[in-house]
Amino acid sequence: MTTDYLIAQIHKKKSFLCIGLDVDLNKIPKHLLETDDPIFAFNKAIIDATHHLCVAYKPNTAFYEAYGLKGWQALEKTIHYLNTNHPEIYTIADAKRGDIGNTSTMYAKAFFEDLGFDSVTVAPYMGKDSVEPFLAFENKHTILLALTSNAGAFDFQTKSVDGVELYKQVLETSKSWKNSENLMYVVGATKAEYLADIRQIIPDSFLLVPGVGAQGGNLQEVCKYGMNDSVGLLINSSRGIIYASQQKDFAQAAANKAAELQQQMQAVLSK
Repeated sequence: MTTDYLIAQIHKKKSFLCIGLDVDLNKIPKHLLETDDPIFAFNKAIIDATHHLCVAYKPNTAFYEAYGLKGWQALEKTIHYLNTNHPEIYTIADAKRGDIGNTSTMYAKAFFEDLGFDSVTVAPYMGKDSVEPFLAFENKHTILLALTSNAGAFDFQTKSVDGVELYKQVLETSKSWKNSENLMYVVGATKAEYLADIRQIIPDSFLLVPGVGAQGGNLQEVCKYGMNDSVGLLINSSRGIIYASQQKDFAQAAANKAAELQQQMQAVLSK
């Protein structure tokens, strides 16, 4: 999917909401455990109830890999369902991959060609030759971890080297990589105060912003400092939406939570 198409969907739906599909069998409604594929049954119900309110879905692959082959098959079925029934939806494989060149190429082929995702999250620590294989795929995006929302982000990402924080060096250096126009960046919602500086370095790039909702990120603050002329934001909420209820009304409860965020986003866009 091209960036222009994503922007058009944001304005059409009046939403820049991304819903994280992080499926934990200990948290989904008990009646789904009786189905042949509880993970896919849960995802399908969430998608059916919320697809009109969001522009993206983000399965975190760890929540599928943890269940072995059945989990991976559920991920395949989920992305196939989205690509077949809702091709306008932007899909993100939250895999946080990153390895030497040949391995990165294989990771990229797995997510972009075999599974058919639009984007994948990638760790930048190994540098250019670990990221450029992902960037080589046309109309696919690589979402680079820049400044994350976890407490440990302060261990390295905000440390200064020669007076410049590491995350800023990552942002600046990544702009020189081949096909860097295919880059997006992860910036945690709990780091909203950093967004103004980040926009000085990458004013035009899309930012994937997790942490709104259960992790305490503030939507208004993120928009104030992070939005650009093309919106440039995908705000992710996972647990706050998909686990709004553990009863049989779980899908409608998720839709209600998603609608709350979508309405807030519509109000921001109307300004």
